Amino acid sequence: MRRQGRLTEGQSRALEQYWDDYGLTLADGRLDYAALFGNAYPVILEIGFGNGASLLQMAQHAPQKNFIGVEVHRPGVGKLINDAHQAGVNNVKVFCEDAIEVLAHNIADSSLDGVQLFFPDPWHKKKHNKRRIVQPEFAQTIRGKLKIGGYFHMATDWEPYAQQMLEVMSAAEGFTNQAGAGNYAPKPDYRPDTKFEKRGERLGHGVWDLVFIRNR
Repeated sequence: MRRQGRLTEGQSRALEQYWDDYGLTLADGRLDYAALFGNAYPVILEIGFGNGASLLQMAQHAPQKNFIGVEVHRPGVGKLINDAHQAGVNNVKVFCEDAIEVLAHNIADSSLDGVQLFFPDPWHKKKHNKRRIVQPEFAQTIRGKLKIGGYFHMATDWEPYAQQMLEVMSAAEGFTNQAGAGNYAPKPDYRPDTKFEKRGERLGHGVWDLVFIRNR
């Protein structure tokens, strides 16, 4: 569900003034990436970008790629739009929508070069585990949107969730574990360290990355 939250003045102004430059909605229908970005560069979709700091950093460091972010928290969307405008970044677009709806209505099949899911809600309590987004059906939804050879990159600091991700994705049809069967991936250089992640590391928390490639 969409989370409204309290907007700062800057976030609210960004949503009003810069939405046409960065914002996307379900009503836009299937996206034409070439028309949207003005080029034919690879397109990466990030689900749940939080405050957008790491997504913006990736966009800045990879101008030869295009990024689409999906986040239900309006303050986070407003912050990313504001920061992207201030930095003059134009290779990122954002949805303030549910990711499942975006995948169903806006993303064409076999069109993405990568999907990123960093630090999703782990739903710690066992009775809530079924709410975790990485489930067999979701894996096949992602597979359908990736190009052959495209990647699905997940990261979590909750080891039981990392284990579930590894189990679900290892059993998912049409994927190969980039790090080899049963292995977690080394942290790719393109994924920035988040403030949340650095805090966890100081407290002795681990972080697990998983990268699976669509192979058919």
